[in-house]
Amino acid sequence: MNTQTNTAAFEGRAGGLSRSGVAARFIVANLGAILFAAAGGVLASRWIGDIDEIFTLPGAIALAACIAIIPGYLNVFLLLSLLSYRQPKLQLDSAFPGVSVLIAAYNEEENLAETFRGLAGQDYPAEIEIIVVDDGSTDGTLNYLRSLRKPCLEVISAPHQGKAAALNTGLEAVSHRVLVTIDADTFLHPQALRRIVARLLQNPECAAVAGSVLAKNSRASHFTRLQEWDYFLGIGAVKRQQSMYQGTLVAQGAFSAFRTGVVRAARGWPNRIGEDIVLTWALLGEGHQVVHEPTAIAFTRVPETFRGFYRQRQRWARGMIEALKSHLGIVWRRRRFASFFVALDLLFPPLDLAFTLAFVPGVILACFGYFYLAGAMTLLVLPLTAFIVLVMLRYQKNVFDLTGLRIRRNVFGFLAYFLFYQFIVSPICVTGYTQELLNLERGW
Repeated sequence: MNTQTNTAAFEGRAGGLSRSGVAARFIVANLGAILFAAAGGVLASRWIGDIDEIFTLPGAIALAACIAIIPGYLNVFLLLSLLSYRQPKLQLDSAFPGVSVLIAAYNEEENLAETFRGLAGQDYPAEIEIIVVDDGSTDGTLNYLRSLRKPCLEVISAPHQGKAAALNTGLEAVSHRVLVTIDADTFLHPQALRRIVARLLQNPECAAVAGSVLAKNSRASHFTRLQEWDYFLGIGAVKRQQSMYQGTLVAQGAFSAFRTGVVRAARGWPNRIGEDIVLTWALLGEGHQVVHEPTAIAFTRVPETFRGFYRQRQRWARGMIEALKSHLGIVWRRRRFASFFVALDLLFPPLDLAFTLAFVPGVILACFGYFYLAGAMTLLVLPLTAFIVLVMLRYQKNVFDLTGLRIRRNVFGFLAYFLFYQFIVSPICVTGYTQELLNLERGW
């Protein structure tokens, strides 16, 4: 789609919202969500009375809160935030500095050619230094890299110690003040570097920008079709919300831009399963801002099987717990709105646990006519979710029009995502939380 769309339809005016304007939108969205949750609590009182004989009164209240009232609050807060969402307009005609692209590669021989093709096609007006750290690959990755005759490419061979160690090895070789990380299987849209660096440079308080990462292999299996919508709508919605309040919680390794000096001051990526999550929280804990740029688009390979998806989401869940262990102090150190979103993350383990152990069995019981746990209160979340999906579709269509992309038809994946995704991912997250809380052995 080669539609030329006025960027004002998507982005706010130059300069964006003032700090007071951001705070006002935060207060309005929160008040609306609190009022909805309060109304839900009143409506749930009869339901609580019906189940308190089974779960006791405290248990019934906790259950109603975890599978209806709190999810309702979170969905309304997200929805109202998205409805008031404004992105400061990008200044794409500014002077751009040289940029260092850092890639950690482990057994990526089959993917690197396409990754380099994306880098070669970048519409970036300054030098692009590419640093690839081979993390002890056992296939032909290192030979392939050494066969390339590309200017500004540095290949570093390192023993296999994991992604964080490889990134830190490459960090020592970075020569530019702006650093961009991408995964070895990531393909960048031609405007990706220009847009993500522009967003970083426009705000001196911003230490990192998370790009928009979408599924590259969405037609590989039924499972990738489902994930296409998760990346496109679910992850995108949360990142927009957090970015609006200048507290994006994950500058993902697959595609993010950083100020090199800030990353070095933070001593690089920690040796964690969720190294990108923990680094991001370290930056937020130091008072830096982290935002999201939805028009800086990258396409990455997503797991094609349930086993791969399970391992990935389990790692993500463990990474969140790692970040909470290391940087929970953000909550009471009042690091702007980041403190609020870190506090919200404390809710997700009990919410996922209640969903897994109560709501899923409740849905099964409802199929046989027993509506103890899956009644009208819990089903109210569905129209809220549908409204969020419609709002995000509008935003994403504007982004795709702006960048010359087209939304592909994927009805099966959309229905599977809307109806079944949470039933799949919540139990996986519970296992990840449990493994990290018990300090079980890591699996990469």
